[in-house]
Amino acid sequence: MDPHVDPQQADDSTPAETIDPPRRMTRQQTLTLISMASVNFSSMICYSILGPFFPNEAEKKGASQTVIGLIFGCYAVCNLIGSLVFGKYIVQIGAKFMLVTGLFVSSGCTILFGLLDRVPAGSAFITLCFVVRSIDALGFAAAMTSSFALTAKIFPNNVATVLGSLEIFTGLGLIMGPPVGGWFYQSFGYEVPFMVLGCFLLIMVPFNIYVLPSIDADPSKDSFFWLLTRVKIVLICYVIFTLSAGLGFIDATLSLYAIETFGLSTGYVGLIMLGLSLPYCLASPLIGCVTDKYPATRGWFIVIGGTATAVGFFLLGPIPILHIPNQLWLLVVMLGVIGFSLGMTAIPTFPEIITCAYDHGFEEGLSTLGMVSGLFGAVWSMGMFYGPVVGGLITQHLSFKWAAAIQGGLALLAAFCLAVYFLCQRPQPQSVREDRNRETDERTPLLNE
Repeated sequence: MDPHVDPQQADDSTPAETIDPPRRMTRQQTLTLISMASVNFSSMICYSILGPFFPNEAEKKGASQTVIGLIFGCYAVCNLIGSLVFGKYIVQIGAKFMLVTGLFVSSGCTILFGLLDRVPAGSAFITLCFVVRSIDALGFAAAMTSSFALTAKIFPNNVATVLGSLEIFTGLGLIMGPPVGGWFYQSFGYEVPFMVLGCFLLIMVPFNIYVLPSIDADPSKDSFFWLLTRVKIVLICYVIFTLSAGLGFIDATLSLYAIETFGLSTGYVGLIMLGLSLPYCLASPLIGCVTDKYPATRGWFIVIGGTATAVGFFLLGPIPILHIPNQLWLLVVMLGVIGFSLGMTAIPTFPEIITCAYDHGFEEGLSTLGMVSGLFGAVWSMGMFYGPVVGGLITQHLSFKWAAAIQGGLALLAAFCLAVYFLCQRPQPQSVREDRNRETDERTPLLNE
């Protein structure tokens, strides 16, 4: 008997070659999926908690809108650097060690951030905000880079489906963060939201130590530079940049805009942010299943989603040239459009980059997956820096409406460039390599204990 065959399959009397449906997940795969879900949820709820109340609290401590944008943006810069480094050296460091250590660092920084209200206003408060957020970003980069790479390694033929399913928990983190953070802030003050969520994140550390598998792999000789020599990958990276820039812009500016324009409390600001995260949470698994079943549709999902994102940002303010009055219901609806289109656009990008890398000769393994994860995280972080910083500057010197319109223009340009690329490319036959790899994966162990 082949020692690599799943015991559940060995007990099945049906010959392996006659089984067409996908195999049931092994216990280790199921536990790993739970682990990845816990990482996505805990990381995103700790990230999204800042949106409803931190900009207002930072203003009380003497921070301008531009400085608030830089505090959000420094997180992205350190995340960018960390993603590139961790993505390149994931094999040497170890994916499991990287993820667990990243969670531990993030939990400590979340708790420390909750103590910053005791720091005197002015330069001391602002400096410590930068320091704590920067270290937190490195922990987050380590956790998410290894999470993406492990997911693609363990579920090689269903990357979009699994990522889409995991994005339910990302969406739940985004959904719960603003209202929970806003409610805790209103009820108990500044410290409690960070203490509760930091401790919750800390609990995830021993759980993931027990659950996560250890995967051995050899380092690759390929580099980020060779990934970026492909036009398709560069265009997809630009799409990822526009998506994260839009989200970063909303995180840093929407709460102040809603409070000033509509007179909302921080708790209500958290509720209207559900309009962004809930549609994304619902759309992601559906988009993942469709794009895995029909891989040829991935590119056009990205194009259509990018166009819809642009429309959402044009009407979020709305853009002044349309002369549409400020209306709360329109703001909430456009947040829903942006959230749904984000799922359409973001979910297919990661498997599409992986496929493109493999088609151009990159070694199939954890090292390449780590580089793709690192590239994805780095480009996402670039957008998360640009969005709050540039969006904050435009909002401060012009208005929120013009800043949102510029974000929409970036998304529309990305969708247009990618559409032109696809239209100029001749259709190519489906690679037989995928079928061969699928057959190989069914006969080899997914995990090395």
